[in-house]
Amino acid sequence: MVVGIRELTVEWGHCDPAGIVFNPRYFEWFDHSTACLFGTAGIPKYDLPKRFDIIGIPIVDTRAKFMVPSKWGDVLRIETRVIEFKRTSFDVEHQLFKADGTLAVVGNETRVWAGHHPEQRGRLKATPIPQEILDLFNQ
Repeated sequence: MVVGIRELTVEWGHCDPAGIVFNPRYFEWFDHSTACLFGTAGIPKYDLPKRFDIIGIPIVDTRAKFMVPSKWGDVLRIETRVIEFKRTSFDVEHQLFKADGTLAVVGNETRVWAGHHPEQRGRLKATPIPQEILDLFNQ
């Protein structure tokens, strides 16, 4: 299983007036971590549209569980993995750990492998995830 790991230092601009991370920032970090995961697997996210003739991998569901707050100056380790591939979608899990190993946040996304709709120009259509992608993530 491919696991993407990256570290992030919480900056002043990530925080709300109480000095804790403003919740939407986590979703921004999740999205970037998913992009990094594809790079770790061997295919940068920006290569997906051209290589597989897709529009992208949009999020259709996302959620997060916040266990402990993260504050300005905290160093977070983000571990990202695909936890399940389905025919046209996949589920991603992000775990954010504080420097002492405490699990601070768990985030989940469901993304769709989105190709071009054959009959309606500019519209998305869920398409099967290529075997090449499945193989890369199952090494």
